[in-house]
Amino acid sequence: MMEHWRSLIIVSLLGLLLKMCGSVIVSDSKPNVLLILADDLGLGDLGCFGNVTLRTPNIDRLCKEGIKLTQNIAAESMCSPSRSAFLTGRYPVRTGMVSRTVSRKHSVFNSLGVSGGLPRNETTFAATLKKYGYSTGLIGKWHQGLNCKYRNDYCHHPNHYGFDYFYGTPHTLTGSCWPDPSRDTELAIANKLWFCIELIIIAVLTLTVGKLIRLISIPWLFIICIILFGILLAFSWFSSFDTSLYWNCILMRQQEIVEQPMKAERAGLIMLKEAVSFIKRNKDRPFLLFYSFLHVHIPLPTTNEFIGISKNHLYGDNVEEMDFLVGKILDAIDANGLRNNTIVYFTSDHGGHLEIMKGKIHTGGFNGIYKGGKGMAGWEGGIRVPGIIRWPGVLPAGKVIKEPTSLMDIYPTLAALVGAPLPQDRVIDGQDLMPLLKGETQHSEHEFMYHYCGPFLHAMRWKPKNSDAVWKIHYVTPVFQPKGAIGCFDKLFCQCVGENVTLHDPPLLFDLSKDPSESKPLSQDTEPFYNTVIETAKKALKNHQKTLTSVPEQLTLYNTDLLWLRPCCGIFPFCLCDKEVGNYTM
Repeated sequence: MMEHWRSLIIVSLLGLLLKMCGSVIVSDSKPNVLLILADDLGLGDLGCFGNVTLRTPNIDRLCKEGIKLTQNIAAESMCSPSRSAFLTGRYPVRTGMVSRTVSRKHSVFNSLGVSGGLPRNETTFAATLKKYGYSTGLIGKWHQGLNCKYRNDYCHHPNHYGFDYFYGTPHTLTGSCWPDPSRDTELAIANKLWFCIELIIIAVLTLTVGKLIRLISIPWLFIICIILFGILLAFSWFSSFDTSLYWNCILMRQQEIVEQPMKAERAGLIMLKEAVSFIKRNKDRPFLLFYSFLHVHIPLPTTNEFIGISKNHLYGDNVEEMDFLVGKILDAIDANGLRNNTIVYFTSDHGGHLEIMKGKIHTGGFNGIYKGGKGMAGWEGGIRVPGIIRWPGVLPAGKVIKEPTSLMDIYPTLAALVGAPLPQDRVIDGQDLMPLLKGETQHSEHEFMYHYCGPFLHAMRWKPKNSDAVWKIHYVTPVFQPKGAIGCFDKLFCQCVGENVTLHDPPLLFDLSKDPSESKPLSQDTEPFYNTVIETAKKALKNHQKTLTSVPEQLTLYNTDLLWLRPCCGIFPFCLCDKEVGNYTM
């Protein structure tokens, strides 16, 4: 009997030892990284962040299995600058990803024909992880520029910023990308026009030769008229392609254009297939996959299977399709046995777009209780975004962190994980999240955060380490239009500067811990710490401004849309191609 118990104890100890060794092996190995970035998704669009009408079971499951960040802040409230900050861990004002123009529309890259882009001397999390042995991929939206001096120089292509593999659109979705029932009609008309032009060329050559050798007796004026008619048709043919659909709505694999124009309704499934393939190819080595959704940016391209399934019109359909795709990507992680060694981070580039309407129906995101939305860099609705991070066995499941965090934190967090030093020749504004996530500290390293609208500071926040208060100071706020509205519906985007903003002196002050919707500004009469907060913020802002240096602006009007920078899949202007036929079924 004693021998039996001795054997049982030895076996149990061996099992425990093996389990401990196994745990050491897993924790010491480099974790895979899956970053999922939604586009224009509002904080209130997800079930785990309070939505009760949209079904997002896969993202909700991610919330339960990971940590929910409820004060997760984007560095800007527009696509291009926010994404640059996510990639580099630096405020856009430091990298030149800003615009001083009055129109907010110029705060992003509006065309693939512009020469600006994320500066090549900036270091991204992809470049850092690549140096440390990671296979790196970007699937989806880039929106950080493409060409510099000529078509297809691809100076701002993702391959130059640490991504080994790229599949997606180098630009973003525009209103003309989808729905486009007219596209096939336009292509058919264009093909007929070109066929007529070919016939005219043959006819002119035949008539000219016949005239010269005196086989045909017709006046030269008749031939000249045919030539002029052909030129008119050629101009009509070329003009039919002078739209955003043909020049901006494209798909690329690496540095090859595979669809021009892009069929946006099927792009999501193709990108999912590419993501699953990337995971499978790299399952035996550490990888970084940045999955940058086209969902849920207008015009909301959605497959037929998801149209009409939600209670929130097309926007809701698009959100639920996005959740389905998230589930499929997570399934691929599990199917390849990578669940316990993969960090998954989900977020959005900024808040939902309030001003997007179709008739009287709002077709943009929902930002919950938070005021403002996309384009409003000061109000919480424009910059507070969902934050979810999962790492089974390392990070606790079901935890909620209310401390301030930032999209800029991802770069320094990943660098710390692989033991990479941060660049010493520049300011990194993000912080390593791991001590906060693991519970080694209870307070965010972000004591102060600055909220820019382009290069103009609109607001800042202060989270004292010895207090639960989160002070929000507004120096500039947009003027909502029309009067009484909750956004800038007259202009589609609120402006950063000019006659449509209000300067506040003294600044507006809110305590977000008590007034998260920023509805009751505090004053000297209602808040005893008012003067202390304002003065502390003023000193912190001065110190922050001392760290800023002058850099070339990438979103300046001088970087205008140039015809010779527009990408083309063939010989210009014959730029139509579809190499993805049959590649969108799983």
